Amino acid sequence: MNEQKRLYKEAMQVLKDTSRTFYIPITFLKNDLKISVAAAYLAMRAIDEIEDHEELSNDVKFDLLSATSELLKDNFNNEAYQSLLAPYAELLPEVSLRLADWLTFCPEESRKIVQASTSEMAFGMAKWAKANWQVRTREDLDDYTYYVAGLVGTMLSELWAWGAGVQTDRELAIGYGRGLQAVNILRNQHEDLDERGVSFVPEGWTREDLFAYAEENLAKADLYMKDINKRTILLFCRLPLALAHKTLKAMQEGREKMTRAEVEQTVEEVQAD
Repeated sequence: MNEQKRLYKEAMQVLKDTSRTFYIPITFLKNDLKISVAAAYLAMRAIDEIEDHEELSNDVKFDLLSATSELLKDNFNNEAYQSLLAPYAELLPEVSLRLADWLTFCPEESRKIVQASTSEMAFGMAKWAKANWQVRTREDLDDYTYYVAGLVGTMLSELWAWGAGVQTDRELAIGYGRGLQAVNILRNQHEDLDERGVSFVPEGWTREDLFAYAEENLAKADLYMKDINKRTILLFCRLPLALAHKTLKAMQEGREKMTRAEVEQTVEEVQAD
């Protein structure tokens, strides 16, 4: 097995192990676009694991994420990255330690898109780690959700244009990402506050205001879909969006999340369309 085939097999396995939700829609994509999006997901998950790590202090997170952001701006220096992570290597998961592999796995033509977006995301995550993720205003919430999710939308839009000639609206792409993130914030609201002392809810907002914010951005996501005329990309985008809409509905009905059966049914519905 040559190096690229081995890396493909390992990358897809790590992808499956870290996110079954995104693994399924990524498999809908074809050829270089599939590999590019898989590599992008793994690269962004690598830094996300640093941001979310329970045993790292906010100062350490700021230092690691800021330095990683800088490394991603040029030809990625894995030796420097491994040296940076060395004091924390035993704490961090495989997906974070192997960031260089995910960039190598990414097709050379799309690697700049993936690196630039991941670099910007790492910068934003560093900033918010330093601020202990204390969201006080609507502007704060927009800023945070842009860095951790809206950026995923804009990066995907760049990849759709590069790999399939599909042109989409940037602001709607940001809304797509923000909508998914707002649903996550609603789902984890009490856990974030109780376990981490973190609140992503602007001061003076009720839970209903947060539901309205999620619905506003999911409406932009619905509009975003109308620009996509390639079935494989449409399938990719449709599944996370359908799950977000249904999760929001479940929470509005007083449930914490969708049942496994509902998730499986949604996957089947999306594939059948």
